[in-house]
Amino acid sequence: MMYPLKRPEDVAERSRRYGIRDGAFQAVMQGVGENYLSAFALILHATAVQIGLLSALPQLVGTFAQLLSVKVMNRFRHRKTLILIGALGQTILWVPLLALPLLFPEHGAWLLIACTVLYVSMGHFSVPAWTSLITDFVDPRQRGVYFGRRAKIMAVTSFAVLLGAGFVLQSAKLWREPWMGFAVIFIVASAARGVSTYYLARIEERSVEGTRETEFRLMEFIRGQHGSNFQRFLLFSGLMHVCVLIAGPYFLIYLLRDLQFSYLMYAAWMAAGTLGQFLTLKSWGRLGDRFGNKKVLVATAILVPFLPMLYIVSTNFYFLVLVNLFGGIVWAGLSMGLQNYIFDTVRAEDRAKSVAVWNTVNAVGWCIGALLGGWLAMIAPSEIGIGGWHIQLMSNLPVVFFVSGLLRLLVSLTLLGTFREARDVEPITFRELLVELPLIKPMAGALVIGTKQVAVMRAAAPTWLTLIGKPKSIGIVGRRGMWRRRRSGGKWRTHSGDLL
Repeated sequence: MMYPLKRPEDVAERSRRYGIRDGAFQAVMQGVGENYLSAFALILHATAVQIGLLSALPQLVGTFAQLLSVKVMNRFRHRKTLILIGALGQTILWVPLLALPLLFPEHGAWLLIACTVLYVSMGHFSVPAWTSLITDFVDPRQRGVYFGRRAKIMAVTSFAVLLGAGFVLQSAKLWREPWMGFAVIFIVASAARGVSTYYLARIEERSVEGTRETEFRLMEFIRGQHGSNFQRFLLFSGLMHVCVLIAGPYFLIYLLRDLQFSYLMYAAWMAAGTLGQFLTLKSWGRLGDRFGNKKVLVATAILVPFLPMLYIVSTNFYFLVLVNLFGGIVWAGLSMGLQNYIFDTVRAEDRAKSVAVWNTVNAVGWCIGALLGGWLAMIAPSEIGIGGWHIQLMSNLPVVFFVSGLLRLLVSLTLLGTFREARDVEPITFRELLVELPLIKPMAGALVIGTKQVAVMRAAAPTWLTLIGKPKSIGIVGRRGMWRRRRSGGKWRTHSGDLL
C-alpha cells in the first residue's frame, strides 16, 4: 500500500508547533523550578555572596558548553541529537539538585551551586543546535511573530505555574516543612522537562535543508568581526548585562528576607512581570518585524534603567507588583529585540556561532555584574543623607538597585547609537514609534474612539435636549452647525457653542 508523501510545508508547520509546545513545557520547568532556586538556597542558609555565585557561575560555565556544542555541531551534523542530549540531561539533573543539598545540609548551598552549574550547562549545550534548527523552519520575515507567539505562550504558562508553585511553598511553610514544597515543585519541573524533550524528539530534522555552519574558530571569528556592527552590538549587550546583574540576583533577598514577603506574595510579584511579558510579547515581535529590532532596543533600553530605581521609592507590596508588571513589559521588548537582532545582523551560516559568542559575552557580563552586586551589598549604606534629609531604608539593597539603574542609563546613552539597523525596514520617527509601543497604541486608540464619541454626543446634543426638555420651557432648533435656544417664551438666541 502506498502512503502519500508528507509535504515539506506540512512537516515544517508541525515542527514549528512542536517548538511552541516544547517552549510551553520549558516554561513550566522554569516557572516552578528555575525561578525558585534562589529561594531554595535561602532555606539552605546561603549568604548573599553564595546567592550571587548561584546566579553567576552557572551562566559562565554554561557558555563554555555552548562553545563546545558549536564545535561538535561542525563535525556532527545531527542537530536534534545534540538538543536531546541537553534536554534529557536537564531532566535527570533535577534529582541530585534537590536531593544532595537535603542529604548533606552542612554543604547544602555549595552542592546546590555545583548541581545548578551542571544543569544550566546542559541547557546551554542544546541552545546553538536548537537555534540553528528552529530558525530553518521559520520565514525570516515572520521570526518576530513566531518567536513572539512562542514567548507569549511561555509567559502565560509561567504566570500560572509561578502562582501555583508559590501556593505549594506557602502551604509547606505553614506545615513547617518548607523542603517538602521544594521537593514537589522540583519534581514537577523534571517531569515538565521530560515532556519538553518528547516534543523536541518529534521535530523532523530531515524535512528541512539544514544550514551548514562554517568552521568555528573563536578568535578568528572575533577578529573577523572587528569594528563591525555585530561587535558593537556585543559590547552594548555585554555591558548591559553587567549593569542588570548588579541588582538582579538580590531582589529575592530583599523581598523574602528584608521585606518579609510570603512565598505567595513573592510568587505574585514574579507573576506580575510574567503577565507584563504576556500582554506585550506579540506586539513587540510585530514592531520589530515592521520597524526593525534596533528601534525596539532603543525604546526599551531607555526605560530599563529606571526600573530598579523605583525600589528606593516605596516598600508597599502593591507598588512593587506594579513596578514589576511594568518591568515585564519593558524586558519583553528588550530581550526579544536582543535575540532577533542577532538573527538579522549575521549570515545564516554564522548564526549558531554568533548566538554562542553572544551568550558567552552576556554570561561574562552576568558573572561580573552578580559578583560586583554582591560586593556592593556588603559595603553600601542603608541610610541616605542629602543635606538635612535622611532616609532610613529597610536594607542597603535599594542603594545597590539604584546604582544598577544609573549604570544602565550610562550604557544606553553611550552605546545605543554605535550600531545600526541590520535590515531594510519601514522608516518611522521617534514620536510615531512612541505611539506604536505596546500598551501605548491600545490606549491611544481608546482615546481616539472616546474623542469620536464625544464629537457624536456634541452633534446630537440639541436633539437629546429637545426630547428630554419640558414643553414650552426649553426649545432647541438645530441649523447647520448651530443651535438656537428659547427659554420661557423669550426671544430665540443663536449660539455657535455647545452644551458639553
